[in-house]
Formats: sequence, C-alpha cells, structure tokens
Amino acid sequence: MLQPKSNRAPAGTVQCENTTLNLLKANDFVARAIRDKLAPHNILVINICSSPGSGKTTLMQETGRRLKDTIKMGVLVGDPETERDAIRIREAGIDCLQIVTGGMCHIEAQMILQALDHFNYQNLDLLFIENVGNLVCPAAFDLGEDFRVTLLSSTEGDDKPKKYPRMFLTSELMVVSKADLLPYVPFSVEAVTKDARDINPTLEVITISSLNGQGIDEWCNWLQQKVNEKKNAAAPV
Repeated sequence: MLQPKSNRAPAGTVQCENTTLNLLKANDFVARAIRDKLAPHNILVINICSSPGSGKTTLMQETGRRLKDTIKMGVLVGDPETERDAIRIREAGIDCLQIVTGGMCHIEAQMILQALDHFNYQNLDLLFIENVGNLVCPAAFDLGEDFRVTLLSSTEGDDKPKKYPRMFLTSELMVVSKADLLPYVPFSVEAVTKDARDINPTLEVITISSLNGQGIDEWCNWLQQKVNEKKNAAAPV
C-alpha cells in the first residue's frame, strides 16, 4: 500500500485561481513524464473514473478473470483509505498496488509516477488506473493515460452527464454499469447516451453488467482492440 506525498493545501486555506492553474500545469508536466517513462514498453494506460459504488472494482475483477491469460495487466487503485479494493483485485489474479490518497478526492500524476517506482509494470500490455470515486476533481487531472473511461451506474440516475460535463467531455468511453438493475430503476440508457453525446459527440458507449455478463465481451473486445492498436503503432514500419 503506497501513501504518496500530497500537494494539497492544508485544511482551511484558500487556493486562488493562479495557484490552481499552477497546480494543473505542474500536473500536466508530470503526466508527460509518465508517458515518457512508459513509452518504451508500449503499455496502454486507461484511467477508470466514476462515482463511488459504480462498480469499478467489480469490473476490474471480471476483466482480470476473462483477460489475464491473453493480456498482461496491472492496476493502480486509488482510495482515500484502506487497501480493500486492491485485495479484491489481487484475488482475481491481477497485480495491483493501492494508492492511499489520505483524504484527497482524486489521484494526481505525481502519485502515479511515484507508484511506478514500486510496481512491476515493464512487461505489462495494459495498466488500469482506478481513480478515486468522484465525478468532479478527477476530470481535471491528466494521469498520463491513453484513454479515460467513465462508469455511470444505473442506480445513479441518467442525469449525470449534464451535471458533471467535464468528466464526460474528457472521456473516450462511457460504460453504463449495473445493467441487470435497469428493469427496476428509473434510468434510460438512450437518454443518458443522448446527454453525454450532446457534450462529447465522439463518446463511445457500452452497457454492461459485471454480475450477469451483459456487455462484458464488448468491453473486453474494446480493450483488446486498443491494446493491439498501441502495439501496432509502435511497431517498426
């Protein structure tokens, strides 16, 4: 379990606009360093974001069970406290390192860079970053990823894209999770897709249930395609 140093201001302090801009600029600099560090290994990096309880960890477990024999993957998972999610992912046979943010509502690039010094990533095909559950703060922080994937569960309501537009604007894929509960909750996949694509017209959408398997093949195929594209792009002509 890794507990990185934080650049967060002490409680009770007020950060002015310039301080926030400087923080994001510094974060972007570190994100570029992460990309440079991983580039020689051709590792696909996916930043998984969502609200708490949307099913990120369960999806990581199911993904590991299905793909661990064909794709070498690892997970860096962030939470304010405890190592519970990392334990669950390791039980699925996937190498995982817990990043404890110490109350911070997101992961910053410096935390990822520090974590890589304690993680055997060199032979991976795919590195997941399971971000802290939050649809606001993580949207502002580049973690050196190739793709950002946002999970939105059927139990959250289908109004979230317009409420939290930056997260959906900066994502390449929206995964509607807990599809097995759709018959029992007031949630429209059609409506949430329309709202999300009003914000981001190129956003891809997959509907899944990690419990009954709906959409998991499509999700795994998407991952395999992106891994292959990363490898092919790096192959000599």
